[in-house]
Amino acid sequence: MIKTSETLASTIAAIDALDECLSQRFITLDSCGYFLIKVDQQAGELVLEHFGNTIDEKGLAHDPETGEVLSCRGGKGSRSASMVIRGRSAKELGIKLTEGDGPHPLSQLDHALYLGRELQKAELCLREGRGYVQD
Repeated sequence: MIKTSETLASTIAAIDALDECLSQRFITLDSCGYFLIKVDQQAGELVLEHFGNTIDEKGLAHDPETGEVLSCRGGKGSRSASMVIRGRSAKELGIKLTEGDGPHPLSQLDHALYLGRELQKAELCLREGRGYVQD
């Protein structure tokens, strides 16, 4: 069955509404740290930077060196990545991150799934020459 533009628009709106709702759920932060994903258009690569953190009893992430609470909106000063992985595709980065001897700085399946989704989005931006903003 071929969808009409009206049916397609309705499907897209329903998916967007569902994604927005699911984005509001509580998530437990990964005690192994977090990742920043960047697109290096000039090099034709995706860049995955890992940063360590500690999680307190309230579920807040802290900088392991300073003890400061880490903000989702960016923090003061700059932190150095504990690991940087570069690759040309989401699949290549996923394999580098999860296969072989490690280290594998992921302890939660939901975190791995999130990274996969975001890496796919970043790869599409790389392919299309567009800017990428991580959710």
